[in-house]
Amino acid sequence: MSYSVGQVSAFAGVTVRTLHHYDKAGLLSPSDRSHAGYRLYSEADLVRLQQILFYRELGFPLDEITAILKDPQVSPLKRLRARQRQLSEEIARLQRLAEVAERAIEVQKTGVSLTPQERFEVFGEITFDLSYATEAELKWAHSEGQREAMARAAAHTQEDWRRLMGEAAAWRAELLAAFDEGEPSDGARAMDLAEEHRLHIARWFTSCPPDMHRRIADDFVTDPRAFALVVPPSQQRPRLAAYTCEAVHANAARHAGIGTDFEEDQ
Repeated sequence: MSYSVGQVSAFAGVTVRTLHHYDKAGLLSPSDRSHAGYRLYSEADLVRLQQILFYRELGFPLDEITAILKDPQVSPLKRLRARQRQLSEEIARLQRLAEVAERAIEVQKTGVSLTPQERFEVFGEITFDLSYATEAELKWAHSEGQREAMARAAAHTQEDWRRLMGEAAAWRAELLAAFDEGEPSDGARAMDLAEEHRLHIARWFTSCPPDMHRRIADDFVTDPRAFALVVPPSQQRPRLAAYTCEAVHANAARHAGIGTDFEEDQ
C-alpha cells in the first residue's frame, strides 16, 4: 500500500515541507510516484520515517541519522549510549541552571532595596556580584543562618546600611594597617580584627560561631568575589585574603575552649 505526502504528513505529525527536505537531503526518498508524478511512500518508507523521527527526538543531527541508517557497520547501540550520556549531562546542567535561576530570583526579591544612586553612596567600591550571591545561596541552601541573613539584609533600612558599611570601612582600614605594618596573622591584633569581623556579621546578619566564620573566610582565599565584598580590589594587596583567612582561623582556635555556641556581643 502506498501513501501520499499529505497522508504521511497527517499521521506522522510532520509537515509536508519537512518530508520534502528529507527527500532533498537523501534521508527519506519515497519509493514510488503516482501516474501524475506525486510522491508515494511505501510501508518500508514509513518504517524508515519512524526511525528518523526517533533519532530526531533524541537530538541527533540529520547527517548522523543518515550515517546510522545508511551504513550497516555503524552501531546504533553505541551511538545511542553516547547520546544517552550527552543527554544525562545536559539534564544535569539544566537542573543546575534551574536551581541557580531560582536562587537568583530569591536574591533579587530579598535584596537591598536601594536605588542605584543610593547603592553607590552607601557601598562605594563594594559591589555585589549576583553570580557569587547565587552560588552562595546554593552552597548554604540548607543553612538556617543563610535564611536569617537574607531576611535581615532585606529588612535593613538605608540608614542601617550606612552604619553597617561605616563599621566595615573602619574595620577594613584597621585590617590594612595591621597587614601593611607586618603584624602576624596569628598575633593578637590580627585575631582581634578577625573577632570584630565575626561580631559584625552576627550584629547585622546572622549568628556567626567560629566554625561558620572559618568557612566564610575560606571563601576569601578560593573565590575573589567573596573577598571583594570585604576589601574592594583597588585596596587589596598580595596575600591579604590569605592573611585575613589565617587570622580568622587563629581566632577560631583561640575560642576553641569556649565552644561554638557562646553568646555574640550584639
